[in-house]
Amino acid sequence: MKGSTYRRCSCRDPKTGKELGASCPKRNSRNHCTYSIRQELPPREDGSRRSFARGGYGSLKAAQADLDHVRALLGLAEVDDPEGVQLVAAMLAEVSGEKLPLPDVEETRRRLRAGQDLIGSLTVAEWLDRWLAGKRIRKSGISRYETDVRVHLKPHIGHRRLDRLRVSHLSDMFTAITDANAEILEQNAQRRAAVEELATIPWKGAANRARRKAMKAAIDAMPPFRRVTGPATRQHIKATLRASLNDAIGQQIITFNPAAHVEIDPVRKPKALVWTDERVSKWEQSGEKPSPVMVWTPEQTGAFLDFVAEDRLYAMWHLIAFRGLRRGEACGQPWSETNLDRHSLTVTGQLVQDGWEVGASEPKTDSGFRVVALDDDTVHVLKRHRERQEADRAEWGSAWVNTGLVFTQEDGSWLHPGKVTDLFERLVAASGLPPIRLHDLRHGAATLMLAADIDIKIVSDTLGHSDTRITRDIYQSVLPHVGKSAAEATAKLVPLQRKADQEEQARKAAKEAKKAEKAKAKGKKKGKAKKAARKG
Repeated sequence: MKGSTYRRCSCRDPKTGKELGASCPKRNSRNHCTYSIRQELPPREDGSRRSFARGGYGSLKAAQADLDHVRALLGLAEVDDPEGVQLVAAMLAEVSGEKLPLPDVEETRRRLRAGQDLIGSLTVAEWLDRWLAGKRIRKSGISRYETDVRVHLKPHIGHRRLDRLRVSHLSDMFTAITDANAEILEQNAQRRAAVEELATIPWKGAANRARRKAMKAAIDAMPPFRRVTGPATRQHIKATLRASLNDAIGQQIITFNPAAHVEIDPVRKPKALVWTDERVSKWEQSGEKPSPVMVWTPEQTGAFLDFVAEDRLYAMWHLIAFRGLRRGEACGQPWSETNLDRHSLTVTGQLVQDGWEVGASEPKTDSGFRVVALDDDTVHVLKRHRERQEADRAEWGSAWVNTGLVFTQEDGSWLHPGKVTDLFERLVAASGLPPIRLHDLRHGAATLMLAADIDIKIVSDTLGHSDTRITRDIYQSVLPHVGKSAAEATAKLVPLQRKADQEEQARKAAKEAKKAEKAKAKGKKKGKAKKAARKG
């Protein structure tokens, strides 16, 4: 195809305003004109012509180098590959029209063979928007992704070209997030100190009022209290980016996922601890929980259930405490999937909270669909709950909202999961028991099942876990008496000479004590006989 380099003068006639071109008197001056190139491109599919044109080169050598570059790009597509020819031609026409740098020949060859876009001008932000728009998951999951994208990914790396995103860029992003955490903590501390100082200033007196006014103004000028981005959130940000980039690889837009290789601090999941007497005593003195995840002992669980025995939602607390349903599963459990005659219920859905809005959803995973066996006492509790609900239905009459759920508000409508959590926390506080979260009540159910020597697979299935390893890693908190029994059983398995000597010494000591006891008894008997003889 035709292509050439040529000199061009941009001088204009002062009277007409037209370019002088070849008639410019300075045209033959060495540094007066610039060089341009033009290369004919394969015509469009409709037959219309197109070309690559670019000017402003300071020398013929530079112009010729770019013309050779354009021809090398044109040569990447084989003659018998009309689709490839059109892709390269369209790419060059876009580069010419947008005045973009000429793409690297080898990179373009690789993209052409991989079926990727030949111009990698797509930014990370543009791809994330496209990726989110194509996601077909439940609303709460989309909200988590959107938060990661809006708050962290777009501000830090959204401007970067997707195909040029590197591990170092992500490392810089997480470093910036960590630095921002330190700044947030410092600002929170300053605001907290100011608020505490304001609380100490008396209300009476002109000077105090002026001081309070100035302090309030200073507090208003400070940044508001903010939450730091913790390790778990950083891991979720990384997971969101990794998932989006994996989809970009699947669509052959990129070939490398830097999010799979960036290293950040691991999340140390808090270990579940049991509320032993010592921990309860320390909590009563300091008000601090030993761990974010705490589990009641069987006695404490029983005390709580006794305390809330007359609560309208007692059956829900009972079901979670013994069978380990999740909050959303309990709130969304329908009577149609609760068979009290067969002592079982089937978990087929849940109520999910997104922000403060509530919606019905299927279980998060396939293992969430499960049949949960019910003991006799739980069946009795649920039957009594159903009778109370029927009484409520009769009382409300036509105003009753027929959701068909086991646990509802007084008028039969959905329970709000967030309000259920708030109610549970108030009941725990009123009971005087050490605090646990509602989810920890499920945690306690798992621990009780394991302590009762129920097979780990049955416990895992009851809880809706996809793997027994999840059950072992998360839920196996050892109750004190279970740990003591296990320790004794383990110790008895190892024969030690020291133990044998101790046991022998114990037997001798017991034998000597027995002899001494017999001698003492014999002496008492003789003494009684002598006394009787003297009396006689």
